[in-house]
Amino acid sequence: MSTDDESFHPLGSEWENDLESMLDDTEYDTELGMKMAQDAMRVTKGELSEAEFHEKYHDDVMEEFGEDERPTKAAYEEAQAAEEGTVSRMLSKFEGDGEESRRDAMKKMGAGAAAVGLGAWGTVDDGPSEPEPEANVAAAQDEPDEDEGVQWGMAIDLDRCDGCLTCVSGCSQENQLDSGVNWMYVLQYDDPSASGEGSELARNAGAAANRLVRPCQHCTDAPCEKVCPTTARHTRDSDGLVLTDYDVCIGCRYCQVACPYGVNYFQWDEPTVPTDAIEEHHEDMDMGDHMTDDRGRWVDSRAPRGVMSKCTMCPTRQDGQMGEEYVGTTACEEVCPTGAIQFGNMNDPDSDPQKYADNPARGRTLWRVNPPSVDDLEEDLDGVDDDLESVLDATDLEEDELTLIKAVDIVSDDLYDGDDELHSHDLAYHERSFRETLDTLEDHGLDHDSEEVLVELGLADETDDDEEFDGPDERDAQIELESFTGSPDSNFRLLEEYGTNPNVVYMGQEPGPNAEQVEPTGTALQYEQLGSYTAINGEEIDFVDNRKEVLDEDTVDGGLFS
Repeated sequence: MSTDDESFHPLGSEWENDLESMLDDTEYDTELGMKMAQDAMRVTKGELSEAEFHEKYHDDVMEEFGEDERPTKAAYEEAQAAEEGTVSRMLSKFEGDGEESRRDAMKKMGAGAAAVGLGAWGTVDDGPSEPEPEANVAAAQDEPDEDEGVQWGMAIDLDRCDGCLTCVSGCSQENQLDSGVNWMYVLQYDDPSASGEGSELARNAGAAANRLVRPCQHCTDAPCEKVCPTTARHTRDSDGLVLTDYDVCIGCRYCQVACPYGVNYFQWDEPTVPTDAIEEHHEDMDMGDHMTDDRGRWVDSRAPRGVMSKCTMCPTRQDGQMGEEYVGTTACEEVCPTGAIQFGNMNDPDSDPQKYADNPARGRTLWRVNPPSVDDLEEDLDGVDDDLESVLDATDLEEDELTLIKAVDIVSDDLYDGDDELHSHDLAYHERSFRETLDTLEDHGLDHDSEEVLVELGLADETDDDEEFDGPDERDAQIELESFTGSPDSNFRLLEEYGTNPNVVYMGQEPGPNAEQVEPTGTALQYEQLGSYTAINGEEIDFVDNRKEVLDEDTVDGGLFS
């Protein structure tokens, strides 16, 4: 799907027409919703001010909804004068009206969120470029600034995604999502303008494919937030997460129209998992409250009937309600077997997503190389000479493996050597493994910083007798890493030109303007014609486009009315 001159929505006229039809099926003003969405995107692009946007639609919103809880023109001007960032961070907290009031406010329901076209997210292909090996790949954003506070986000390495859908399953299970409500979505596409034949990892697995992993982008300047009449859709002050207060949302679906990325879902029917079951499950697992955040607002887990939902980046985890060890983690990152998803503070240059995006070859090597355990190394080295050849002969450590471990050490400011409890998906977990390997070899007597060892590993140039050894060559180390893992074709954010400032940065094949979505394939999962994935172990993971398809099949095609 591609955009055209007559469409304001980046996903194109077909998508825009579907959204318009969806609003037609509700009792809300279709024309108002479409116009507000169009102008909300003009605001993010800098073509219209926040104050002008509010003033333009205030009367219409009051007439349609009987309320307009969006910040007033004065509030916008105050925020601009104070330079306090997004206006949503000034908003007061809202008290919910309860389940019955929400259902009273719920209107007729239109089409659910579906898979979207890829071409709208692509850029014109200028041909492959040859990156300088010594130059790390910088994240596609301004330099992070810790003084700006916490901004949760992700770096996603598309070359490491093998289409296993574990992220989709993990998100669905943790949030108790109904079939067809895919907060995390993995799209596969064909792209005639692609510079390669799918990701390196997929090619190695024998399944060439281009994939795009699509959670909510948690934009710093979110247009979906601007059109919400009740401010149910809002940005959380403490960490920049864009969330939906289920107790405040009236289901008007204007946020769905204004989202450039197609990530919103409407809860059509009563959820499969009742609210009390979610509470009981987390109590039984001693996992705390997985519904309300530390402000007491219901913003996590699946939505109730008649309410909008989307990826939340797990706010109750970030609040420590599942335990301090889960702060800075998400369900999708935690279960990803390849390390394709890195979650953390985008304002911290030392966070996992920033370090990974800064040098993907380093991050990939940390994930792909698994050195022998310290105990095994110490046992194998007992009584062995301390020269490189003897060390390699006596252990399971291969020379190429040691070269990569040392190369990571060379290009790193330093490798983690603390004793904190770490998750296996943390970069520090893998850094510590590399550090322990090098320390064990050094304790045995191998000087891995010596000219002799570095030259043998190809990480330094041999010097003449009258020259002083300059140490390892960082360029050679980077070349070794990139030769092992490859370099991303590009480093990008989706729809940057719309000014939303998304907090997900991608590495890998960027969809071109003619990219078309296709039926997915995977190395760990097999695709079935009925529209769901089935794991090799037999566990079924529903992956239909939207909830409406499930309901239609259950009640019309194969259920009550068949």
